[in-house]
Amino acid sequence: MFQRDQNSNLFLGGERNSGQDVRASNVLAAASIANIVKSSLGPVGLDKMLVDEIGDVTITNDGATILQLLEVEHPAGKVLVELAQQQDREVGDGTTSVVIIAAELLKRANELVKNRIHPTTIITGYRLASKEACRFIANEMACKVDTLGKECLINAAKTSMSSKLIGSDSKFFANLAVEAILAVKSTNPRGETKYPVKAVNILKAHGKSGLESQFVRGYALNCTVASQAMKKRVVNAKIACLDMNLQKTRMHLGVNIVVDDPNKLEDIRKREIEITTERIKKILDTGANVILTTKGIDDLCLKLFVEAGAMAVRRCLKEDLKRIAKATGATLISSLANLEGEETFESGYLGHAEEVVQERISDDECILVKGTKIQNSASIILRGANDYMLEEMERSLHDSLSVVKRTLESNSVVPGGGAVEAALSIYLENFATSLGSREQLAIAEFANALLVIPKTLAVNAAKDSTELVAKLRAYHNTAMNAGNDERKRALKWSGLELINGVVRNNLEAGVLEPTMSKIKSLKSATEAAIAILRIDDFIKVAPEQRGNPEDDGHGH
Repeated sequence: MFQRDQNSNLFLGGERNSGQDVRASNVLAAASIANIVKSSLGPVGLDKMLVDEIGDVTITNDGATILQLLEVEHPAGKVLVELAQQQDREVGDGTTSVVIIAAELLKRANELVKNRIHPTTIITGYRLASKEACRFIANEMACKVDTLGKECLINAAKTSMSSKLIGSDSKFFANLAVEAILAVKSTNPRGETKYPVKAVNILKAHGKSGLESQFVRGYALNCTVASQAMKKRVVNAKIACLDMNLQKTRMHLGVNIVVDDPNKLEDIRKREIEITTERIKKILDTGANVILTTKGIDDLCLKLFVEAGAMAVRRCLKEDLKRIAKATGATLISSLANLEGEETFESGYLGHAEEVVQERISDDECILVKGTKIQNSASIILRGANDYMLEEMERSLHDSLSVVKRTLESNSVVPGGGAVEAALSIYLENFATSLGSREQLAIAEFANALLVIPKTLAVNAAKDSTELVAKLRAYHNTAMNAGNDERKRALKWSGLELINGVVRNNLEAGVLEPTMSKIKSLKSATEAAIAILRIDDFIKVAPEQRGNPEDDGHGH
């Protein structure tokens, strides 16, 4: 009598699933998404080729990019896709592992629910475990950057590149990334040191090999000066950033002028020309000697710039201009009209840079803005065989830049290669046995779930995962119970070395990741798993049927 009505969907214009069915389908969705990215984890992970509906091909190893291009229908699956994107935004690296951990946590939780343990208990256990894990990483596993020196930054960048396309040349690219991030160092008014990744502009040029890529101090624009008669180099540049047309003004469509005297026609033409020349004079009168615009400049107006000895560049990308405006302190102007309706241009709108110069880099001419006043900027010019390679190199480099930035800002790193996960699994198992409440089971499962990372790493490397993970755990167990024996305590830095399939000290081998990346990914994975675990009812409202089923609503 009190049993839930099986046909409860009679009241709803749709369908309703509840209880175990929903959990099973959510876990299945999460597991299938994790399986897609699983094989791309680690230094021997493989790439994925994705073709969208238009036929554009993307070849990538980056978890967030893969998931973004998949059109996931399942609501629980979408949670994981967003999780990867959030990790990409906040840390920039570790997107694959975050999805794998979240899916594994869900799978384990589902097993516990089948064994009649209430989801709330599991959630409490997971929360507790996640808190303990973060505390343990920060206190026990983290290592200050200062004690390891600059080498540490390069190693962190190398680690993040190891699984990518540019992994074979990681030494060269790691130096590029570290140099670029150190070049854009800036201090904000509160005295904090920031390293904005956005200030590093990445340009892609076809041809040559990846090792011909170069780092350029200054902001590189993929444009050339508008006329050959202009200067190619301006020192002490005052830069005007415009988002408007500097072409002969034409009447707007639909404007009718009735002219009764043919001479008036000439006057109209003259005035059309004058409108633009007046604008240009206003800009040049403020002392601007470099003019960048997103729209066109026609020959008539170029003459004015050439006479004034200014450098004008047309058809720049708006994105680039926004960044240049930020770096030089300029204001991006889309119209000269002020509040009174008159056209003015003030010198306050100008940005300043030490020099703007057009240089030939590889086969293309580029414009470099050097010595920007407000924020330092740097550019990396990537070379590669084709678009797919360049796109993937850019993504990999972006990950490495983010990792170097996080390492510099948080100032601490942890050993990679499954070291943190193995240490946590041992620690949390011991922690679980010390609890007398029913959360004990959930924490023990959390501890086991973390082992999915070293296991996947070993499987991808075609090594025997059971044996390697058992060995790794034995090392970490010894380190936990070492007491004062320094030699044994050093075993806590042990991680996997996947080329030869052995366990080694990853701190000395230079396999490092920013601590923040690990802590963030654990927290986010736990939160996502909890969010999906809390769901026990799934109601899908059927779309409303209007009138004739064959009618497509367009009256065809």
